[in-house]
Amino acid sequence: MPPLEALQQAVQLLLTGQILFWIVTGVLLGMVFGALPGIGSTLGMAIVLPLTIPLDGVSAIILLISIYSGAMYAGSIPSILVNVPGSSADAATTFDGYPLARKGKAINALVVSAVSSAIGGIVAVVILLLLSPLMIELVLLFGSPQYFLMAILGLAMITVVTKGSIVKGLTAGAFGLLLATIGIAPTVPVQRYTFGMLSLYDGLDFVAVLIGLFAIAEMIRLAGEEQIADTEVGLQGTVREGLQATFSYPVTLLKSALIGLFIGAVPGSGAAISNFISYGEAMRSSSTPEKFGEGTEEGVVATDAANNATVGGSLIPTLSFGIPGSGSTAVLLGGLIMHGLRPGPDLFTTQLDITYSIFLSIFIANVIILGLGLFVTPRTGYLTVIDTDYIVPVIVVLATLGAIALRANWIDVWTIVVLGTLGYFMKKYNYSIIAFVLGVILGPIAEENLYRSLRLSGGSFEIFVSNPLSLALVLGIVLILFGPFLKAKLVKLRTQVL
Repeated sequence: MPPLEALQQAVQLLLTGQILFWIVTGVLLGMVFGALPGIGSTLGMAIVLPLTIPLDGVSAIILLISIYSGAMYAGSIPSILVNVPGSSADAATTFDGYPLARKGKAINALVVSAVSSAIGGIVAVVILLLLSPLMIELVLLFGSPQYFLMAILGLAMITVVTKGSIVKGLTAGAFGLLLATIGIAPTVPVQRYTFGMLSLYDGLDFVAVLIGLFAIAEMIRLAGEEQIADTEVGLQGTVREGLQATFSYPVTLLKSALIGLFIGAVPGSGAAISNFISYGEAMRSSSTPEKFGEGTEEGVVATDAANNATVGGSLIPTLSFGIPGSGSTAVLLGGLIMHGLRPGPDLFTTQLDITYSIFLSIFIANVIILGLGLFVTPRTGYLTVIDTDYIVPVIVVLATLGAIALRANWIDVWTIVVLGTLGYFMKKYNYSIIAFVLGVILGPIAEENLYRSLRLSGGSFEIFVSNPLSLALVLGIVLILFGPFLKAKLVKLRTQVL
C-alpha cells in the first residue's frame, strides 16, 4: 500500500467517533494506572487486555497504546507531588520535580511535565512517520554486545549525576548492582544470595526498590514536618510560568525526545534507561549543572520528554519483528496477536494503514495529555500544602498495597521497609540515590548481555569493538567517564596560554 494512501486511510479511521472515544478512554485509564505507584502502564494494560476481546483489532490496539501513553505521563504526577515514582520510568523525575514542589512550585512542575511529555511524544510520532524505515534498519544493528554497552553507558552516567563525593556515588552504584544480583542468575541456573528462600528466587523487584527508596524514605523524613511544600513559600506557580519554563530549554526538549525515541527502539531498554540517560545528558551539557537536583525545570523537561518519546520508539521493534521494547509493549504484542495482527513486514506494506493509525493515535493521545496537563492536573498541586499527618499514612498504605500487588510476594513488602530506611540514611549522609537506582535497574541488563556476548564470541572481548556501532558506544562511555577531566585540563591549558 502506498504510504500517502495509507496515511489518508489512517486519518479517516481516527476521525471516527468510536476511535476517538477509545483514545480518550485509554488516556484517562492510563493516567489512573500511572498515578498509582506500583501499578503503571504494564499492569494497567494487562488488566485491560482481556476486556478488549469484543473490540475489533485496531480499536483494541489503539486503546492499549493510549493507556501506555497516559500512564507514562501520569507516573510523573506522584513523582512531583510526593516523591513517589509511578514506575521506574519516572524515577529521575523526582530528582527535580519534587524539589520544585518543596519550593511551592508544584504547579509549575506539573505543567512542565505535561508539556514536555506531550511534545516529546508528538516529536517521536513525527519522526516515526518520516524515518521509520531507516530506524528499523538501525535497530537491526543492535545485538547483545550493543545492549551491554548501552547499559554500561547508563551506568557511566553515575559520574555525571553524582553530586559531592564521587567515591560515595560509586559506592551507592556498586551496592545497587549487588542487590540486582539477588535471585537466580539471568543466564545460568545458579542461585545467588537466596539463602534457600523461595521468595528470593526471582530477586528483588525494582519497582519495590523504587517505592522504598523514594516513597517510604521520604515519608520517614516528612513525618517530622507539617506539609510537603516549605511552609514559608506557600503554593506558587501558574500555567503560564510552566509553559515559559518548558520552552526556555528548547534544545534539551528536542534532544531528550530524540534520546527517548532512540533508546525506546532498542528492545529491552525502555523508559527506565532513557529517563536517566536523558537526565544525565541534560546535566552534562548544562551551563549550570549545580542546579540539577535542587529543583530546576530543565531536569523535568529532560526526563519527561524522553519518557513519552520512548513510547513511540518502543513500537518499532514490536511492530517490525515482534520483539517487545519494554514490558508494556510485551502486553501490546499479546494484544496484536490476540486480535490477529501479526508483527512483521505486513504491517509496513499491505497493512501500513493500521501502523499509521497506531502512530497517529499516539499523536492524538499526547494532545489530550497536553490539555489535561494544562487545565486539570495543575490543581493537584494543592496536595503539597495538605498536613503531612494525612499524607504520610495514606502514602505508606498505598505504597504497601502497591508492593503487594506487584507479585503477591511478601518479600516486596520487606523490600520497601528496609530500602526505605536505607534511603532515608543515604539522603541524610549524602549518598547518591540516583547512582543506587542506576545500579539496580541497569545491572541485570548489563549482566545478561555480557554473558550472551561472551558466549557468542567464545570468551573474546573483541566482540565489543568489532563494528562501528560498538566503537561509537565505547567512545561515548569513555567521553562520559573522562570528559570532565579532559575539559578541566583544556580549560587550565587555555588560561595558561592566555
